[in-house]
Amino acid sequence: MADRAAGALSLPDDWPAHADVSLTLNRMGCFDWDLTSGLMHMDEPGLDVFDLHPDEYDGHPASLAVRVPADEAVRLDSMVAQALKRGSDHYGAYFRIRCRDGTLRWTHTQACVRRDESGRPVRIIGIVRDATQELADSSARIEVDQERRRQTSVVETTTAALAHARTVQDVIELLKNSHGLEHLGATSLVMGLLESGRIHLVAEGPDGSFVPGTRYTRVDDQYPMSEVVRTLAPRFIESKEDFAESYPQLWPHISGLGISAAAYLPLIAQARPIGALGLLYRDKSGFTLEERNLLVALGSSIAQSLQRAVLYEQEHDLAEGLQQAMLPRRIPEVPGAQIAVRYRSARLGRDIGGDWYDIIALPGGRVGAVIGDVQGHDTHAAAVMGQLRIVLRAYAAEGHTPATVMARASVFLHELDTDRFATCTYAEVDLSTGVVQMVRAGHVDPLIRAQDGSCRRLPVPGGLPLGLSAEFGRLEYPVSTLELDPGQTLLLYTDGLVEQPGADLDDGMQLLTALVHGGPRDLQLLADRLCEVVDERAGDDDVALLLLLRKGVYARQTFGRLQQHVGQNDPEALRSSRHMVGAAVRAWGARERADEVELAADELITNALVHTDGGAIVTVRVLSGTERRLRVEVEDRSSALPRRRDAGVSGVSGRGLMLVERLSESWGVESRGSGKCVWCEFVIPDRAEI
Repeated sequence: MADRAAGALSLPDDWPAHADVSLTLNRMGCFDWDLTSGLMHMDEPGLDVFDLHPDEYDGHPASLAVRVPADEAVRLDSMVAQALKRGSDHYGAYFRIRCRDGTLRWTHTQACVRRDESGRPVRIIGIVRDATQELADSSARIEVDQERRRQTSVVETTTAALAHARTVQDVIELLKNSHGLEHLGATSLVMGLLESGRIHLVAEGPDGSFVPGTRYTRVDDQYPMSEVVRTLAPRFIESKEDFAESYPQLWPHISGLGISAAAYLPLIAQARPIGALGLLYRDKSGFTLEERNLLVALGSSIAQSLQRAVLYEQEHDLAEGLQQAMLPRRIPEVPGAQIAVRYRSARLGRDIGGDWYDIIALPGGRVGAVIGDVQGHDTHAAAVMGQLRIVLRAYAAEGHTPATVMARASVFLHELDTDRFATCTYAEVDLSTGVVQMVRAGHVDPLIRAQDGSCRRLPVPGGLPLGLSAEFGRLEYPVSTLELDPGQTLLLYTDGLVEQPGADLDDGMQLLTALVHGGPRDLQLLADRLCEVVDERAGDDDVALLLLLRKGVYARQTFGRLQQHVGQNDPEALRSSRHMVGAAVRAWGARERADEVELAADELITNALVHTDGGAIVTVRVLSGTERRLRVEVEDRSSALPRRRDAGVSGVSGRGLMLVERLSESWGVESRGSGKCVWCEFVIPDRAEI
């Protein structure tokens, strides 16, 4: 055929190229394609690759089309055309041919392009060969490599996930739910931790696999976990027979679970055993060297995570115990009020905070409610909290006004020589009148829930946090006065209840308001529900919560007393004190004299602020005796006694004491150490007459 073509066409002098004998021995064929004539010479080994007989090939490439599927032919033609167009000197490709029996077989071609002096391609010389075995071997290697990478990935992924586990239960759940068991081929796991010389079973394996009496086992027992803890070496059980022979006490209990193999690994951390892990398999026999190495590496990662988890739990329990010891052991029974308190710690190792609450029983049927949060999340914060709680309670019990209590607590914290500050809200509640005097030191605003369940935020003016106000010399804390009606609830809480990472504080406040509005009416159930929300949210901050519900009108046996400090340049405190006096008069059954008492008190307070250099302390109380009297006292720091004077016809001042004298049954002045107290009294009806 080549000679016949040579006589009719102009072919290269050395055409066709002769294949090396080594090509034939390696099942390779050779072809020589003259692009000018279009003829392609292919030797017999090449035709064998295409599963063609010599008489089935006429020297034209189209004769090969019977063996090349259409899609493969298009791909080959495109590849050759691109090589010629780009000026490439060679090309190569894998493609499939269809054999006589209809099966597809992989083939490989590699060719070199010859060009003339002008760069025009004139000839392609190359080889074709059967690539079936090559690709089969390559696929096998790829599968092996992929399996190795997959198993390595299981260890790496599991190790990375274990870094976030905080508790032992977190580790167990992660191993069960991370698909690591599935990738390793195991069906379930068992795990035991070494505690006081015994192995405590903390993960039982598949349902129905628990063996009675194995919750706690000794290290010298004939069990696989005991063995690996004792020997510090892994134990690979490769068959049912191996299991039954090695552990006759255990096998009868689990023989019906279909377990055919198991791998028990000692969990070793810092060169000592802390427990053991068992992986149970079905439909498996034996372990390869790679599988053994992989499981040992996995066991090492699990051991490190478990040790961290155990330490986290121990440290958290210790810190939480300290925190709980600093909080009040019990809340006193307060007549006229229902109280609920809660504390929830963040489950982050020892990262508890300095959150606290307190209820302080005060004379005259009053009660002090405290909520606070010391900066930081550690045992030092809890220790500072305990000291601050005791100090604030002592100042309140001494009878100081809420503003003074807060200022003195700030000075104490500053002098404690710590780098911590604290936010706090202190509310002094008179349950007979419903009057609440509230001071806020950098804390979140409280809430009020009405009897119908509606809830609103109380924007209470505040000062700097405790410690900072003393450091910067800004110890004046404004006192807000409000009335708590029967059936209303005061909610005090720390910021962990409303703050969430990435969320605005106002959004948290709105969510809390909605929860309180839609929450249970029972105070204890409401407190539990709010804590459940915190648990569901898995916040990273502690939460303290105090709820105080004022019951119906409370008629106490003792007599009332309210007190407030009024700064000289604090108009808000002046309005608040007037509010306090009015609320006390109405609540104590002297509503018909409310205008008289408020006017007289206003005159005494104004005189103290105008004619002295400092502020004043206003006290309203009920006196016992033959007749029930309401007494208003205004104390200042000046020792100069006031005097009544005639203001004249056109005078704008001078009528204050005359007005007090006309409105009240009696008035007077008392010396009080470095200052004085101006007072006036009003006869009010007895309780029986109201």
